[in-house]
Amino acid sequence: MEIYRGKRLSIEIKDVHLPDGRSRERVIVHPGDAVAILPKGDNDILYLLRQYRYAIDAYIYEAPAGTMIEGELPEETARRELIEETGFSARHFRKRGIVYSTPGFTDERLHLFEAEGLFPSSEYRKDDDEIIELVPMSIPEFRSMCIDGRISDAKTICLAYRCLQG
Repeated sequence: MEIYRGKRLSIEIKDVHLPDGRSRERVIVHPGDAVAILPKGDNDILYLLRQYRYAIDAYIYEAPAGTMIEGELPEETARRELIEETGFSARHFRKRGIVYSTPGFTDERLHLFEAEGLFPSSEYRKDDDEIIELVPMSIPEFRSMCIDGRISDAKTICLAYRCLQG
């Protein structure tokens, strides 16, 4: 039974049947699928966002990301979000798989991408409800920030692992 439907997500209460035969009532959040992108510029400079997140009342470092629009393919969303959040387009997008954000209560899938060959986009239009600062950093600095906790955003840490092995 759906208990909430908003612009970005819906929430339902559902009786689920567990593998051992028991049934339980669960709340499931359906936010739709999303993408996250690790933009890599010249000289191996990465671009992250320092963004205010009201749910945690804090600024955090994170990769550009966004929700897919119905009918949009993951790479189309990645191209759109990269422009909206960084002002860059990219010549190459490499798919780096998917991750589930919080499978204990949501079915959200995050499609991960690495973007290379960055260039300024003439289509740049920053969303008016986002407080974002673009932060360039070296790969060693990015890795260090993931390890020491300055980067605590899960999707960004997943991108580090999927994109920067070796």
